[in-house]
Amino acid sequence: MGGVLVGFSIIGFVILIGYFIERFGIAGKGAGRVLNRMAFFVATPALLFTVLSHADVTVLFSEFLLAIVCTIVVGVLLYIAAARLFFRTPMAETVLGASSATYVNANNIGLPVAIYVLGSAQYVAPVLLLQLVILAPTILAILDVATRGRASFVSILTQPFRNPMILASLAGVLVATFGITLPAPVLAPFELIGGAAIPMVLLSFGMSLHGQRLLKAGTGRKQVVAATAIKVVLMPIIAYLFGHFVFDLDGAELFAVVAVSALPTAQNIFNFASRYDRAIVVTRDTVLLTTIASMPALLVIAALLA
Repeated sequence: MGGVLVGFSIIGFVILIGYFIERFGIAGKGAGRVLNRMAFFVATPALLFTVLSHADVTVLFSEFLLAIVCTIVVGVLLYIAAARLFFRTPMAETVLGASSATYVNANNIGLPVAIYVLGSAQYVAPVLLLQLVILAPTILAILDVATRGRASFVSILTQPFRNPMILASLAGVLVATFGITLPAPVLAPFELIGGAAIPMVLLSFGMSLHGQRLLKAGTGRKQVVAATAIKVVLMPIIAYLFGHFVFDLDGAELFAVVAVSALPTAQNIFNFASRYDRAIVVTRDTVLLTTIASMPALLVIAALLA
């Protein structure tokens, strides 16, 4: 269980630092928003490029990942159904809510869990690649269109390719697919800048918590509860059903499918919400609640399946 505790300890400590930065006014007014924009437009694209340029794209084709994809699809559909029945939120808010319910923290917490609990990073790498190459660009493309209001067919097709995170992801995948070896001096600046992405997102998230009350009335409590319940409770169950009964996984692979599905919501979703100024409180509260609830969930899953 060391991996679970290490992952949560790291992320919790950095978020706490961000909270105190805002609490004592160290960075000044509006610093959290500036950090988010820097992470979105500069640091995260650099990180995505460096990660994906070394990735094995063949991991996108496996029964393990298919089970994860099916779980995500069902989770998204469940949230959309709940939104239609109970919230009736606009498209951008619905997309961010569904993302909060299904987009896992495969990096900050997923990698330590994979290495120390599952025994190998191979179980998180496909999910990380899936999210970076397919899910994140899809989410961002929909948000681009939804927040622009009316858009022409050409703008819908071209808008995703004007997004730095999508462009960086595509560039990284192309480098990996064609086996291009980039010189170390070329990669070094991207690695240096990309290394700031996760700290920026975590610090800005911690800064956003100051002066806020969790699940405050009028801030989308129903959306937060729905997204949290889907992420922490339903997704592991759905993953088990798909993994065991549909894809005939067992042993370490079945345990990994369920454990990965129980990971908390990634801070990237809060970063996306802040960038587009939509569902900021909902995504922030969901990230926080799922991060708190995922540790006991992972401990229970490990006790039952490990």
